[in-house]
Amino acid sequence: MVGSKGMLGQELMKVFGDAARGVDIDDIDITDLVSVQRVLLTLKPRIVINAAAYTDVDGCQTEVEKAMQVNGEGVAYLALGTKEIGAKLVQVSSDYIFDGKKGAPYLEDDLASPLSIYGESKLAGEMNAWFNPDHLIVRTQWLYGHGGKNFVETMLKLAAEKDELSVVDDQVGSPTWAHDLALAVKALLEKGCSGTYHAANSGSVSWNGFAKEIFRLAGLDIKVNPMSTQELGRPAPRPLYSTLDCSKLAQDAGVTLQPWQQALERYLEQRPAR
Repeated sequence: MVGSKGMLGQELMKVFGDAARGVDIDDIDITDLVSVQRVLLTLKPRIVINAAAYTDVDGCQTEVEKAMQVNGEGVAYLALGTKEIGAKLVQVSSDYIFDGKKGAPYLEDDLASPLSIYGESKLAGEMNAWFNPDHLIVRTQWLYGHGGKNFVETMLKLAAEKDELSVVDDQVGSPTWAHDLALAVKALLEKGCSGTYHAANSGSVSWNGFAKEIFRLAGLDIKVNPMSTQELGRPAPRPLYSTLDCSKLAQDAGVTLQPWQQALERYLEQRPAR
């Protein structure tokens, strides 16, 4: 498990239990081929799940080289290293490889057309995963979980400071709990799946609607005003409608992730007191 201390990495470690061995930045530098080869040749895993990434979408827009090194080149080194030892590579990717203009949920073989550097770097990672023919690419979106910076925690933090917020209402996607994504990855591996799959909690909502549900479930009386992506004015462009069609996951692995509202409720129930 590469990136085992990150938000997704922690959930993957829990789901795989004693079968998993975790490494993180202190143990491996995925942007250094020698470091990757040393760790892989020492541990000789059968499967390598890459949960390491540079996920600051706006940060990627200015730190282009870092984004491409971590999200792109790093995957190439992992692919070459896993191929060398006969291991499978699992690469976690993103809905941001799409431009959001399709107007319907994206299928795995829809044309990629990223709008941002982050999206470009994640697409580069997908392409580089192909250096190992035995690969599994799992695209997800709007990820949140315990032990990491995410939208849910940001909203709850802001709610402690303000009683009124403005949140964009023209971006639509599927909020996804990292725990459920980890279960999907495990199911795909247990079924021996390869290739590309979409995995997200079912249903879709705008960021604005997501914020309102967070506050409702948390019992907070916060007014949430609508605003446009243009009004928000973030450095990196975002796809406006990037919901993922996950029917291939259901068909091949027998998994349909729970509705995003139920996942959010469970996440909040398990959230440690702060």
